[in-house]
Amino acid sequence: MGKIKSKSVRRAVKIMTKEGVPFSHDFETNKRVLVGLVAGKKVRNQIAGLLARTKKVELAKMNSK
Repeated sequence: MGKIKSKSVRRAVKIMTKEGVPFSHDFETNKRVLVGLVAGKKVRNQIAGLLARTKKVELAKMNSK
């Protein structure tokens, strides 16, 4: 799998971060948080991975300032 995610996955991540759902930079933690929110396993893993990657980027930006 590459780094390209579908529009629906990106949209879901954007909505969840705006709602204030507590996510971390760890994939496994994000996956456990999404168990009740997302129906499919593949989509859940894609969303958890994208959330982890975006949180890592946010942390890197905050640390570089």
